[in-house]
Amino acid sequence: MPVTPSAVAVRGTPCWVSLTTHDLRRAQDFYAQVLGWTFRPGGLGEEFTVALTDGRPIAGVGALAADWQVSVAWTPYFAVASANDAAGRIRERGATIAVGPLRLGAGRVALAADRDGAVFGVWEGHTPAWAIGRGSAPVSLELRTRDAFDATIFYAEVLDWASEEPGGVEVAYERGEVLVRDGDQVVATVRGGVMEAAPDPHIRPRWHVQFPVEDVEKVAAAALAAGGQATHLTPPADPGVGQVLIRDPDGGLFTVTTG
Repeated sequence: MPVTPSAVAVRGTPCWVSLTTHDLRRAQDFYAQVLGWTFRPGGLGEEFTVALTDGRPIAGVGALAADWQVSVAWTPYFAVASANDAAGRIRERGATIAVGPLRLGAGRVALAADRDGAVFGVWEGHTPAWAIGRGSAPVSLELRTRDAFDATIFYAEVLDWASEEPGGVEVAYERGEVLVRDGDQVVATVRGGVMEAAPDPHIRPRWHVQFPVEDVEKVAAAALAAGGQATHLTPPADPGVGQVLIRDPDGGLFTVTTG
């Protein structure tokens, strides 16, 4: 999670993304080669680092603790007023708390899985100057799940989406998907139709993180050279343009895009 205080994020918005992995050094080497990231200590111990682009925080990368019952994954964290209250609402709605709530640096955090198994986190406290669609931070965050409406109701109740109280986010249904907006900026998208027991891990219910790059072909080639896998999601109209799903050597999935 973020460790440099800056501001309290808007309630219900994604405020950070972090990779949990088995081998921290191998993950750092992979993302340095593929996305050009550098790393600095995160202030939360030797097993947690912050990824940087041009000196700006982009994401967290941390080794899985032995007692954390979570898998290798890119995980979004959402800003909440109280991690304890959010964890209570998660449990009340039949979902699972995997870790926490616990004190982590300057804030409090909990890791959870929604009713369909998609992993996410909640964060109470300050964050860096980071936002979806800004700079080299993820350009989009998308939940692919079985039932978009059911999932949206769950997250709305847990994260105060579309709350009548001022200062939160708005939710709208457009063109077959649910859009979560902070002002004019779409900060999350919810899409349905994914089978919970699908054999392809690319389409299991999960939150997908999408990073902006200048050339998806170069990134795909770098991922393969570094021991990962790459799958084109959209045929590029022009060389280097499109979307590519990347699997890192430990199994972490993310998407790169030029769109």
